[in-house]
Amino acid sequence: MAVTLSSEWLNACSGCEISILNIGDAILDLIPSKLSLVHIPALMDDKYFGPTGDGKQITLPEATVGILSGGVRNQEHKEVAEEMRKKVKFLIALGTCATNGGIPAQANMWPLQELTETVYKKTVTTDPADTPGEVVPPLLDKVMAVDEVVKVDIYIPGCPPHPDLIADALLALLDGKTEWKLDERSVCDTCPVIREKKAAGGADIKRTLQNISYTPGEPISNMRCIMEQGFLCMGAVTLAGCAGKTGVPRCIQAYMPCEGCFGPIRKTANPMIDMVSALSSIGQNINSLQDRRAVLNRFCGAHGKLRPLPTPKK
Repeated sequence: MAVTLSSEWLNACSGCEISILNIGDAILDLIPSKLSLVHIPALMDDKYFGPTGDGKQITLPEATVGILSGGVRNQEHKEVAEEMRKKVKFLIALGTCATNGGIPAQANMWPLQELTETVYKKTVTTDPADTPGEVVPPLLDKVMAVDEVVKVDIYIPGCPPHPDLIADALLALLDGKTEWKLDERSVCDTCPVIREKKAAGGADIKRTLQNISYTPGEPISNMRCIMEQGFLCMGAVTLAGCAGKTGVPRCIQAYMPCEGCFGPIRKTANPMIDMVSALSSIGQNINSLQDRRAVLNRFCGAHGKLRPLPTPKK
């Protein structure tokens, strides 16, 4: 079937939009015969308030498929998400900021007032100023994933998501399918490294400022599991699929630990809690890991996974 596509970015960096473009020739084969782009600010100029900007409310065109990248940080983001949900049949949350909050959701560890006070008044390199209150949209109390505001039909995580996944989801919709999802497997399930199920060296977790042991030029399948070498690797609690059709997880391809950018294996999982168990099972000292909340839920602070700690009673 012919599909019209509308895309918007919220609290995002544009990496997800670049991934759409990185689909390459495959997407050119679909445009305009099967896929028509009706709204995508990364590629075309289109105003929220009409061509001359004199409209009274945010409006987006109707489309078969809507894509939202980025989390919901301010009132405008919320209104854009709600408007797109009204105008599309299927809504895709694209990228980890949209699916799980991403790096920006680390801000959820502090109350909004404390954040703005720090940024505008207390940062050493910033001349103290009032918190902006005119022209710019007001911030919400927390950074939210898209599905905390509107219903999402398809989730494509990644920072950024692999172009193969975007193409696969769009092709599924073009074929008339109404669902698309990744298998609930962990990065460890798809990682080809050697596992011995015990930690190497001391019990303290190493920082990646130290060298990971591998032999240049040899297959990754000859390398010892990075976590078993004593480094923090989030593969045990992270959803598989970041590498698209290439199979081997992206960070592992670069001889680096998984950072966890694909988010939890299932929506109800909490990587911070699950990772503590994984580290303990191979003899690693979790107390040696600095800033555990931020590191272990680095990309998934939405859905209440990161929040301000209670103020200690005096």
